Amino acid sequence: MRRPRTLARPPAGRLRVPGSRAPVALAVPALVAIAFLLMPLAGILARTTWSDLGTHLTSPDVLEALRLSLLVSFCALGLALLLGVPLAWLLARVSFRGKALVRSLVLLPMVLPPTVGGVALLMGFGRRGLLGPWLEDTFGIVLPFHTSGAVVAATFVAMPFLVISLEGTLAGLRTSYEETAASLGASPVRVFRTVTLPMVAPGLAAGAALTWARALGEFGATITFAGNLPGTTQTLPLQVYLLLQGSPEAATSVSLLLLVIAMGVLVALRGRWTAATTARTPRTPRTVPTTDDTGLAAPPVPRAEEPVTTPASPPENWPLHAEVTGFNQLTLDAEPGTTLAVVGPNGAGKTTLLRALLGLTPRARATLRLGGTDVTTLPPHRRGVAWVPQDGALFPHLTALSNTAYGLRAHGIPRAEARRTAQRWLDRLGVGPLAHRKPAQLSGGQAQRVALARALAARPRLLLLDEPLAALDQTTRAHVRHTLRGHLAGFGGVCLLVTHDPVEAVSLADRVLVLEDGRALQDAPPAEVTRHPRSPWVARMLGRNAWPGTATGDGLALTDGGRLVAADPLPDGARALAIIAPEAVSLHLDKPTGSPRNVWPGTVREITSAGSRLRVLVTSHEAPDLVAEITPSAALELGLADGVSVWTSVKATEVSLVTL
Repeated sequence: MRRPRTLARPPAGRLRVPGSRAPVALAVPALVAIAFLLMPLAGILARTTWSDLGTHLTSPDVLEALRLSLLVSFCALGLALLLGVPLAWLLARVSFRGKALVRSLVLLPMVLPPTVGGVALLMGFGRRGLLGPWLEDTFGIVLPFHTSGAVVAATFVAMPFLVISLEGTLAGLRTSYEETAASLGASPVRVFRTVTLPMVAPGLAAGAALTWARALGEFGATITFAGNLPGTTQTLPLQVYLLLQGSPEAATSVSLLLLVIAMGVLVALRGRWTAATTARTPRTPRTVPTTDDTGLAAPPVPRAEEPVTTPASPPENWPLHAEVTGFNQLTLDAEPGTTLAVVGPNGAGKTTLLRALLGLTPRARATLRLGGTDVTTLPPHRRGVAWVPQDGALFPHLTALSNTAYGLRAHGIPRAEARRTAQRWLDRLGVGPLAHRKPAQLSGGQAQRVALARALAARPRLLLLDEPLAALDQTTRAHVRHTLRGHLAGFGGVCLLVTHDPVEAVSLADRVLVLEDGRALQDAPPAEVTRHPRSPWVARMLGRNAWPGTATGDGLALTDGGRLVAADPLPDGARALAIIAPEAVSLHLDKPTGSPRNVWPGTVREITSAGSRLRVLVTSHEAPDLVAEITPSAALELGLADGVSVWTSVKATEVSLVTL
């Protein structure tokens, strides 16, 4: 019997993708380019006198030039870091006039001939330059023909590598990390030091390595601006230039040394940091649970005799008054302890409202008063407004415990006390055992709970939650919702909760604010919004059919065409919304007779499960789309399936009309 052939798996990293073979018209020029770049390197290797390599590299002149090159390159790196890091941040984070010109100035040394750069430095910092005489007369500093001049020349040529690399990394870093840190009370300098710099460390390291290597090899600007003085400005590249005139073999050996150093820097980088570093996904250890509750106890449910309160909760109460202008046009007033659910369709201005209260968006501006304090003119870190964005924005370089303690430390709480308080908050939200893990080692639900703990631990006056439970599974969401409700009950400020979940809006909120196009359509208790929603989107979010139209004598002339009869009509001409519960819609195979006054033919387009019942979407040319809710047995009896023709009916008494 012939054994079946087993195809060998390609080696790891060499999997051929269909269609990945390079066309000959592109492959041949590419190979020629590689050969073109490789030939000079091969020439150095071929012409090096290997037997004399040690003698050439240990000669006193070469060692002195190497010492000076290392001194100049490291000083240039330090100066580039001091000046280039703030410049990269400015280009990546701040919009200002002339930004394109500034970026061009940064790139100019990379395209400028080095000798021209040296001449430009002479005209700027030389004894006859613009700034040189002042430096000499005031501080006694003379840069040309001095080691410090070699440092300035190397910095001028090499700093663009640092700025470009770091600016790209900063541009790829989501600003939500820095904005969240500011909302927790961290000043801009503290945010830059504790959040921004650690997160862009790979890009900074790459830029620093390239800057140092470029400074080490600088020749043209150095010899033009600083001269070629042994022991003072005669760096290793200048030594190569001199050796070429009298000892080509020694020049080749020293060139090989510089080549090895440059290749060593590039090999050490291996492209890991020069690419899009912020897009890399950290590896997840094998011990990370795959679900929110694997190996982790559910959040503890507080006992009735021990109500949950905010640790170290401030005794003050902080009522909210805000007048928002710009894209959002509304006024908010809420008493301490109020939780306000903000709902509305995408683009309604929900997140813009939160960012306006934080002072983080030019689209809208909020005149904000918390308690007796007007915080309108205060920067975000001094407003006492904590924010949990949709993605949580946990700082990836900090553990869950350090993340939670961040706001407390920003407010000056001693480290030990801040960590104890943070641990209590993590325990309350059921993620205490994960305190030592970093965000990459947490599931989405666990990370969101840590983000909630971090915001609550900061003891804010106003708490802004942007869909805080969206990443949780249903079981964990119920536990966290219960815990959060307990904390909000003892909260002395106001909480704004953006959500698309009607259960969250009803169970957590005291009021529901409905937004559309930046304006408030409805601001009422959840029960009122549930009974009489004034927005089609909210009605559908609550699971109801919602049809806008204009009131007529016996019902509604629908905006999308058709007519609806209602038992309690409104005055003629009034704009209104008809609300029909899905369970009030009946489905028939034949046209019904009898009491229903609203009957339309239609076609089944979708059947979905809703707990123990089925929701059936019916489309019709005589009425807007209608959702009916029936039992599985009724669907089986009717033989419902996608494309089946049916009749829908709604009694006039089941139609509620709400004035818009």
